[in-house]
Amino acid sequence: MNTIAHVLVIDDEAQILRALRTILSAHHFRVTVARDGEEGLALAVAEHPDIIILDLGLPDMDGIQVCEQLRQWTQAPIIVLSVRNEEGDKVRALDKGADDYLVKPFGTQELLARLRVAQRHAAMSHGEPDTVIIAGDLVIDLARHIVTLSGFEVKLTATEFKLLAYLAGHANRVLTHQNILNHVWGPEYRDNVEYLRVFMSQLRKKLETQPKHPAHLISEPGVGYRFVTD
Repeated sequence: MNTIAHVLVIDDEAQILRALRTILSAHHFRVTVARDGEEGLALAVAEHPDIIILDLGLPDMDGIQVCEQLRQWTQAPIIVLSVRNEEGDKVRALDKGADDYLVKPFGTQELLARLRVAQRHAAMSHGEPDTVIIAGDLVIDLARHIVTLSGFEVKLTATEFKLLAYLAGHANRVLTHQNILNHVWGPEYRDNVEYLRVFMSQLRKKLETQPKHPAHLISEPGVGYRFVTD
């Protein structure tokens, strides 16, 4: 697919806007910029960007409010770009619908890598969702509830499979502890982070070549987990 991806950048720092416009244009993205939340929301409605890069510290409203309003009508991937490095800010943004979170100052290559992931996510959301997810030697058949590693079937409990399926179904996206617990076990388990850690440890022992140095089931300290396919 040769379509040029359209990125909307919502940020009030002129230096950041100039840098992002230069970097993204050089890598064949079409770039639109907004300098506050209201302008960003209006441009998102008018132009339907493929990906949104969002600062949290906007002059007119909190970026998390912008994220929440965007999620009422669009599934375009949202990458938060912020100087805020507190776990609480990351969790709130991700729980309100952000797909990823980068802390300023950021590396160009890391930003581009996150954008490539966001593009894949956007492509999946516009088409039929994948029922078979491949991550190296690990193959997850969501429809048939079959997991194989290096060609051999791995037996998972019903809960282990549900947890893996939820993570893999949102591959390369950060999911918060509370989000995972709520989806897999129910709202009454939202605060049982240690319970989740136990199940993640079990999955790693069954699916990772080096469980203490996982390649696919990655921890985002204090925030949640990310299932990595690359």
